[in-house]
Amino acid sequence: MDASNYRRVPLGVVAPRDADDIAAVLAVCRAHQVPVVPRGGGTSIAGQATGTGVVLDLTRHLRGIVELDAGSRTAVVQPGVVLDDLRAAAAPHGLTFGPDPSTHSRCTIGGMIGNNSCGSHSVAWGTTADNVHALTVARYGGDTLRLERGAEGPAGLRELVASHLALLRTGFPELPRRISGYALDALLPENGPDHARAFCGSEGTLGVVTEATLRLVEAPAARALAVLGYADESAAAEAAAGLLPHHPLTVEGMAADLVREPAGLPRGAAWLFAETGGATPAEARAHAERIVRAASADAVDAAVVTDPAGQRALWRIREDAAGTATRMWGSPQDGVSGGSSEAWPGWEDCAVPPARLGPYLRDFRALLAEHGLRGTPYGHFGDGCIHVRIDFDLLTADGVARFRRFSEDLASLVVAHGGSLSGEHGDGQARAELLPRMYGDELVALFGRFKDLWDPDGGMNPGILARPARLDENLRFDVLPRKPVDVAFGYPHDGGDFSAAVRRCVGVAKCRTEKASGPSVMCPSFRATGEEAHSTRGRARLLHEMLAGAAGGVITDGWRSTEVRDALDLCLSCKGCRSDCPVGVDMATYKAEFLHHHYRRRLRPAAHYAMGRLPTWLRLASPFAGPLNALARVRPLATLAKRLVGIAPERTIPVLARETFTRWLGRRWGKGTVILSNDQAVVLWPDTFTNHLSPEVGRAAVRVLEAAGRTTLVPGSGLCCGLTYVSTGQLDKARRVMRRTLDRMGTSLGDPLVVLEPSCAATLRTDLPELLPDDPRAAGLAASVHTLAQYLEKYAPDWRPPRLDRPVTGQTHCHQHAVLGDDADRRLRERAGLKGELAGGCCGLAGNFGFERGHWEVSVACAEDQLLPAVRDAAPGTEIMADGFSCRTQLGQVGGVRARHLAEVLAEGLAEE
Repeated sequence: MDASNYRRVPLGVVAPRDADDIAAVLAVCRAHQVPVVPRGGGTSIAGQATGTGVVLDLTRHLRGIVELDAGSRTAVVQPGVVLDDLRAAAAPHGLTFGPDPSTHSRCTIGGMIGNNSCGSHSVAWGTTADNVHALTVARYGGDTLRLERGAEGPAGLRELVASHLALLRTGFPELPRRISGYALDALLPENGPDHARAFCGSEGTLGVVTEATLRLVEAPAARALAVLGYADESAAAEAAAGLLPHHPLTVEGMAADLVREPAGLPRGAAWLFAETGGATPAEARAHAERIVRAASADAVDAAVVTDPAGQRALWRIREDAAGTATRMWGSPQDGVSGGSSEAWPGWEDCAVPPARLGPYLRDFRALLAEHGLRGTPYGHFGDGCIHVRIDFDLLTADGVARFRRFSEDLASLVVAHGGSLSGEHGDGQARAELLPRMYGDELVALFGRFKDLWDPDGGMNPGILARPARLDENLRFDVLPRKPVDVAFGYPHDGGDFSAAVRRCVGVAKCRTEKASGPSVMCPSFRATGEEAHSTRGRARLLHEMLAGAAGGVITDGWRSTEVRDALDLCLSCKGCRSDCPVGVDMATYKAEFLHHHYRRRLRPAAHYAMGRLPTWLRLASPFAGPLNALARVRPLATLAKRLVGIAPERTIPVLARETFTRWLGRRWGKGTVILSNDQAVVLWPDTFTNHLSPEVGRAAVRVLEAAGRTTLVPGSGLCCGLTYVSTGQLDKARRVMRRTLDRMGTSLGDPLVVLEPSCAATLRTDLPELLPDDPRAAGLAASVHTLAQYLEKYAPDWRPPRLDRPVTGQTHCHQHAVLGDDADRRLRERAGLKGELAGGCCGLAGNFGFERGHWEVSVACAEDQLLPAVRDAAPGTEIMADGFSCRTQLGQVGGVRARHLAEVLAEGLAEE
């Protein structure tokens, strides 16, 4: 699968190391009449990156930037180079590659050439074809051609063009985003002929790019963003073309139905983003202000954003749209007001002349209504190119039939407005069948003859573009079960249907980003291994195949699958995908679900018994903490113990507390724990890690809460959130533990609850209600969970923390990032004078993951992604902070530094006042 609605099962995947490997694969496949599909990042939306023969994965090895000549503004690259890597290499020279799809952090240059990708800045810098100078291409069979302006193409091509000059001169519409079909007009005598340009957009059907020479453009030294609010989508669409004479770098548009929160946008129900550039920030701002003045007659509000962080926040809304638009809110298909339904690509990027965009959008909305469908248009308004995900029912025969009828009607509508069926992502299988409506039968037949000259054996990506498969064949949903699968979690956002949860992955592959930006976490295991199977998308696709089973899946042993188990083994359960994935795939939950079924009534790995039931063992070990700590320091005994319980030999066994936190608090109160209620009381959760392994954090939190005028209470004994049982897939046991906890909470249920360990807080907030969806107490307890900073901000807003005035670095716990949020923590640190940002990513320990045998190397690689470099680069005197026990342990065992919880740092400051 790619990022489309389609699925074709290949015979195998080859990751070539060089051009010779590509030629060898093509020769062998031709000899055996096996099709070949070149593939980059796999983010194609029309199905062209799927195939039935051999898939060439060009992302693994062919990633070299062969040459970058700043003087001539050119770069020579291999096809697997990720766009952001090329841009980073060009940036020191003040240059960039102009086309920039929203998938720029993971799409490849080869894939961009195959689809003739554009991106948001094509208003200024054009399509990929406009920025390609020359290509080296291997054909099916292994021979190689060099393509550039004036060079010769395959034999017979000159004659084909010469005999159809009139058709080629009149058959192509004039518009900036005409991507559909083959660009045969580039071969006209007056155009070069330019064989490299004609090859762009051929979607892997002609040959495989082995090397590309690209043109680079000057990158503005400074940028500003004019954000214009309009009364509605049509007003924004009609205003877009009027901004083009002011030479913006981009004019992007989206409507309010794509925005869950205002996020700093000016007033309006639709917005245009007009980016400007300049030699200085003042020049860029002045340019943006001119655009605002020019738009003042039509816009209802406007803002000029010059702060880079503010611009990034707004652009993220736009770039994540390919994912966020896959969930339609309040859809009539749900039968529940305010619910959500799935929306799919297929008609993702039609383009019309920019001046026709307003009327086209009105007709498009009317066509949706006529077919009883909903969609959320957004995209490149300045180029007349619209992206949209539509709530097609692709699970039933009637729904698929409606999908076909709508597709045929929309193709006719686009053509009536003088447009192109594809304005960016290519035709693939989704639209190629309908190309005769756009080009006519004669020109489409010429496309077939063009392909035959390039690929006479028909081995390059058959079924795409020329002689295409039907648009309703090979749908990836055909093989999925039609009835809900019996599962443990409630999956409240997917109607309790595990198949729907797995379908959330639409393949946009944000999880394949190799360099995390800012606080982003997803996907640490992919960044450590570079393997598709260890990305969130790869795991979701394997679960898709597992669910397909006997209906045509490549995995036929269901929950017992060793392939799925092995792929999930390196999932850290960091929950990063829950927040960072644009569609909210929650692989930590899916992993727990899978392990629950995989090991049901079977012997589990030793680590599941040891670390999965850690609360029980720590409770039993607590009275013997001193002797056990001494034995753990005896190396032969520690080595034997680690081997027996499945702990990585490189790990050090954590030290048990001689006095647990609850025992200390009970002694401090004088007698046991206390259950009472008053306006100044706060319930402090005695999580396993704080209680048995780091009670100093609990003691510090008590001091901070008391300084804020709160009385600290601990609810009963034997409480457990169930985290370790969930992470190892022991879900029956987890539910029993959770129910017992709810029973023992007694009158404290519903009171504000401070949880110091972020992983336990996240478990109580999400896993508890999702494993016990029918118990109203679970939802009540989940709603009461706060971090220390969240509680202080809400219930003690006038408390002034000690002023510490020192720089900080360290780790924001991945579960806090994904589930709880850390805005309150940031504000509290700022008020205390703790300056600086904590690292994103994942520490790599992640509860039991980093302790398990076989995970050491990946665990350390994850820590080296962001955390350890941040700590090593910190100035002397920097406070190292980490609220998670796992993060502090990883920093101590791998980084050799002591990190502290925010509560400890604040408590120390209170003692010094």
